[in-house]
Amino acid sequence: MMPENAQPDLSEEQAKKLGISLEDYLLPTHGRIQMISESGELLSIEEQGSTPGHEYPMPTREELLAGYRQLVIGRRVNDQNYALVRQGRMAVYPSSHGQEASEVAAALCLSPRDWLFPTYRDTVAVITRGVDPVQVMTNFRGDWHQGYNPHEHNTSIQSTPLTTQLLHAVGMAQAARLKGEEMVVLGMVGEGGTSEGDFHEALNFASVFKLPVIFFVQNNKYAISVPLSRQTAAPSLAHKAVGYGMAGELVDGNDLAALLAVLGRAVKLCREGGGPYLVEADTYRIQSHTNADDATRYRHSAEVDEWTKRDPLHRMRTYLQNEGALTEELEAQYQDDAEQVAASLREAMGQQPDIDPLELFDHVYTVQTPQLAEQRAQLADELARESQTEQA
Repeated sequence: MMPENAQPDLSEEQAKKLGISLEDYLLPTHGRIQMISESGELLSIEEQGSTPGHEYPMPTREELLAGYRQLVIGRRVNDQNYALVRQGRMAVYPSSHGQEASEVAAALCLSPRDWLFPTYRDTVAVITRGVDPVQVMTNFRGDWHQGYNPHEHNTSIQSTPLTTQLLHAVGMAQAARLKGEEMVVLGMVGEGGTSEGDFHEALNFASVFKLPVIFFVQNNKYAISVPLSRQTAAPSLAHKAVGYGMAGELVDGNDLAALLAVLGRAVKLCREGGGPYLVEADTYRIQSHTNADDATRYRHSAEVDEWTKRDPLHRMRTYLQNEGALTEELEAQYQDDAEQVAASLREAMGQQPDIDPLELFDHVYTVQTPQLAEQRAQLADELARESQTEQA
């Protein structure tokens, strides 16, 4: 008899349904899943990397167009924010230029009732979930709060501490199960985050309790300046999944079609009780880690140029144009949508916000401690005396 709190081995059941061994189900496919070539052509089934138990249907034309529109907006947001930092209108910005396909797919694969737990680099994913871009950028201009309410779009705040968001994602999934709520939770993390202890703890807990969590690793090759080769000797990060008893898959992170297919299947399996699941996106960070980083100190321009040729935006645009799905009118509309978002960011970031220094004390504790109350009173007195001096 199964212990009261134990969960059935759904991975083994899923493997039996597919007619493959448990090992073949858990391990990633031989190579990686890719549907659209770097030149924008549809690959044959034999070239897509699929194997028994790892077959993926092509997303619909409507899904690809919706994703492409978000790619256009995401690229414009990345480049606009990078410019705003150089102009001194934002404190810092970790760009995802070149990774937008992974960001967009992570958000689009989820339903409104599902939850997304992003990192500091996943601005495009948060915007794709429907959060106001101006609210998303509030934190990066140096304000004391995140800028948006996580419960409005089931999207957690962007996590700066490495990998803590994965523990939060697992906690959310476990809480939902205890409350009888049906949801899938997707936690995003960079390849550098897989070197953190929280990564192990999150995956192990999720797997032991069979929680509907997708761990989405954007492998952009560098944890600031540390290359992947100095972090792990595993054949891929997707192979780490089998050590926790969960399925893993490796996908071309610059191929929007493949990403939507792989993440969509992962969501479906988790929703059916077959989670958790790990997906590694093979991608690249084109720009520096942040504006404070000099990427030329640890990587060569030839490497960047090679990855620039694999641009997810150009790849999807070429494919959709060749298919007759992306007309000049649609392209112009998407570009206009992106420019409107960029204009709203320029306007908002160009305004000087009203800052009340006393807010520093308002949200530290639910009930303010005597020490904080004393400090607040001291600051209020100093501000009042300074105001009187200015008026004299």
